[in-house]
Amino acid sequence: MRYIVGIDIGGTNIVVGTVAEDGSELLGLVSAPTISEQGAEAVLDRIVKLARASMEAARGKEIAGVGIGSPGPLDTKTGVVLLTPNLGWTNYPLRDRLTQALGKPATLDNDANCAIFGEWWRGAARGADHVVGLTIGTGIGGGIVLSGAIYRGASDIAGEIGHMTIDAMGRRCKCGNYGCLEAYASGPAIAARAVEGIEAGVDTSLPRYVQGDMSKITAQVVYEAAHDGDDFALEVVKDTARFLGAGVANIINVFNPQVVVICGGVTLAGDRLFVPLRSEVKRRAFKPAVDVCRIVPGELTGTAGVYGAAAVFIQRTWGRV
Repeated sequence: MRYIVGIDIGGTNIVVGTVAEDGSELLGLVSAPTISEQGAEAVLDRIVKLARASMEAARGKEIAGVGIGSPGPLDTKTGVVLLTPNLGWTNYPLRDRLTQALGKPATLDNDANCAIFGEWWRGAARGADHVVGLTIGTGIGGGIVLSGAIYRGASDIAGEIGHMTIDAMGRRCKCGNYGCLEAYASGPAIAARAVEGIEAGVDTSLPRYVQGDMSKITAQVVYEAAHDGDDFALEVVKDTARFLGAGVANIINVFNPQVVVICGGVTLAGDRLFVPLRSEVKRRAFKPAVDVCRIVPGELTGTAGVYGAAAVFIQRTWGRV
């Protein structure tokens, strides 16, 4: 049995694990904060240390290569990260730098593509032919899997679901556009909307969760307060569901998938998010498309990108998953 090191680079954390080629085993799962403000070289050093630690945990196994998932846009053929709004990288030859450092062949793909491919391979979308997914964290990414392969489009940009416009005159996004889904429903955007409400004087218990330090309010804090019954936090979650519902309805009308899988910390909100989200989709999308589509949370919490990055290497190197 051969093994592949899967590397998932996020805006907040890097996660690395060594995956059996049939997906049956995950060894040496390690993680560390990304700390992107330190620059690309410091992040690369951190990735290399994590990868070596994971490979050491899988000592005795045949390590065939490395699959890398990174925020994009990317050039997957040359292995170059063209631009990452959440990391600040431009034209960075990530694949070749990691190949050189680790002494193993490597592949590079979009981190969200990898996460959704992982859910298709070993998780919530297993067995489906047509899958679209969203990864919600520091930003919002997306992935499209058609007939067992990632759909990348003509220039590796397909699946940038977080940057669909849902309000032409809306909030400014880190990408420079206005009204992107990411500007409303990413983790930081959820926190920002909550803080705006607090500063406007709404009645909420949210400040007590962070001892009055508004800079410590995160999406997870909002979910916790919603779980505890805070009316304003519940309103923020419902608004998030409406924003996501509009985006998912667009996806369903365009791609007619069997499964839409939603990954990331937002799934911690549970039915408080998914029930109104599904209702919003039902209200907006065509009924025949809604009727055949399941909207589900991801199952591979924290590891979908690792599995998917490994699966990309397997498919590109050996022509199968």
